[in-house]
Amino acid sequence: MATKQAAILVLADGTCYNGYAFGASGTAIGEVVFNTGMTGYQEVITDPSYRGQIVTFTCPELGNTGVNPEDEESDRPQVRGVIARNITVLPSNWRSRQTLPDYLKAHNVVGISGIDTRALTRKLRSLGAMNGGISTEILDPQALLAKVNAAPSMQGLNLAQEASTDRIYEWTEKTLTEWEFVEPAHLSGDTLTVVAIDFGVKKNILRRLASYGCRVIVVPANTPAETILAYNPDGIFLSNGPGDPAAVTEGIATAKVLLEANKPMFGICLGHQILGLSMGGDTFKLKFGHRGLNQPAQNQAENADRRVEITSQNHGFALTGESFETSPAMLTHINLNDRTVAGLEHKTLPIFSVQYHPEASPGPHDADYLFERFVMAMREHKKAVA
Repeated sequence: MATKQAAILVLADGTCYNGYAFGASGTAIGEVVFNTGMTGYQEVITDPSYRGQIVTFTCPELGNTGVNPEDEESDRPQVRGVIARNITVLPSNWRSRQTLPDYLKAHNVVGISGIDTRALTRKLRSLGAMNGGISTEILDPQALLAKVNAAPSMQGLNLAQEASTDRIYEWTEKTLTEWEFVEPAHLSGDTLTVVAIDFGVKKNILRRLASYGCRVIVVPANTPAETILAYNPDGIFLSNGPGDPAAVTEGIATAKVLLEANKPMFGICLGHQILGLSMGGDTFKLKFGHRGLNQPAQNQAENADRRVEITSQNHGFALTGESFETSPAMLTHINLNDRTVAGLEHKTLPIFSVQYHPEASPGPHDADYLFERFVMAMREHKKAVA
């Protein structure tokens, strides 16, 4: 039997966990967070919103279904490192093409297993998300702690530009027929052109837009408003992404200009926060964030049906509700766990956004109707200006 390679995890508060390496050898420094989902580890690992972070999975065993190219949310892993209780090296799933350890090793991502992830999660909940480091080469806790303490805080960090595409391209891939969970409605009529601003977009968001009959043009995060409007889009989409939303000053400035075009706009996650900031709101860093597949959000807008949606969420920052008291936007959805802002809507324009992930990759399908709402808003606006 092969000898397991030793690895350590050190948090910024000096706590050290001893475990075993899986994936690549080396050292990874980043913000240590936790995800409570029982499934979807590959989608999490490849989600650009996790850029700069080391993810602790509360699910006790990781890698059971292996890895396959269809479940990637970007072209490569985006996390700095992975923390797990147990790792499966012999996956059992007909779609599996590679083991999780081999996948991480191929992409130079460091992982540690064999530690008490329940204790670690309790610490992150009580003290808050903090920087940490995993290493297979620096096994002296004090030496690794020095590197952890030298790393920048996530607060004030603009990671959207490095997570974004570096070119403009058109996305055409739809949700595969065998995975289509909702029959998209309102597909009749002219094709709608959507310009998607990529702050770290997930592939399944683009698939859902294409499945709802949109021509999707993806542009880099630093694309000027003039370039976006030159496509004469029927709607503008602002994507998810990593880092501190308040630090994405260029994206906020672009959103302010786009608001004046009076076109339908839809934002998800970081895009939701950027829209909120462009309309006079403020953001703050959550203690430990929302990362999982079972976050309850409720529509509390006036005349709404008040239904509760079980949602997939991944964010460490949130909009401040009080900052919208004099804003042109109003709050629509709240997170029922902590009453934080989960949705916005412009009071007079066809512009709305949500903090959660309606594309359901991974996660429930409760909020997929938001893509239909975006399509309907574009059709109505197009008809009104014709």
